[in-house]
Amino acid sequence: MGLKVSIITATYHDADHLEQVIRQVKRQDYENLEYIVVDGASKDRTPQVLREAKEWFGDRMKICSEPDHGIYDAINKGIRMADGDVIGCCFDEFSTPCAVRKLVEAMEREQADGVHADLDYIRDGKVVRKWRQGQGNLRFGWMPGHPTFYVRREVYERYGVYRTDYRISADYEFMVRCLKDGQIKLAYVPEVLIRMNYGGTSNQGLSAYLLSLKEGHRALRENGMRFAWVTDVCRTLRVLRQFV
Repeated sequence: MGLKVSIITATYHDADHLEQVIRQVKRQDYENLEYIVVDGASKDRTPQVLREAKEWFGDRMKICSEPDHGIYDAINKGIRMADGDVIGCCFDEFSTPCAVRKLVEAMEREQADGVHADLDYIRDGKVVRKWRQGQGNLRFGWMPGHPTFYVRREVYERYGVYRTDYRISADYEFMVRCLKDGQIKLAYVPEVLIRMNYGGTSNQGLSAYLLSLKEGHRALRENGMRFAWVTDVCRTLRVLRQFV
């Protein structure tokens, strides 16, 4: 059956979007998959949406509904609930029903610890930003797109989970922590496998962007990256190129 994959979705008072995400997971053709939804005790239609999803997924779905301390705390709960050999998150749209299968096949083919792919940012059905990182050097601003970033459970056991003292860049800090020493081998799928709604936590206006830069610099410094400002500049230039 291949590697078991745990997909985590964190949600709170967002039933309509949750329904869309659940449909995306349902349409994946990779069979050895479990789906974990961590809900912050929503009072909207979310409980009903989750009950209906549970009927479809059956034993392949786990649900946690309780107050949390934000999205990264919720993701950490999902990681601790996961039984999969490989763990990733889904908050948006898979571009193809075989997205998860392609990620797993690349990991197995290259005997890698993790995998990433290309992604598009979408607004009103149009592509507004293209994330094409390929393989590269962390010091020069390279960074996988987190929505495409799936790693083996052993990576979390070795490096820990997401830090909840970061407001919007804990995903970046986690990837810096994992990748800085070059001990994690990542496979790369040169294909758009995720379409992400533009306007997520780190894309909501100038203030959020500035906070993202500040937290990104902090992540580099706290993980011992020398000349962090060089990485900051290179990373910013790479982001600007994504809009071209």
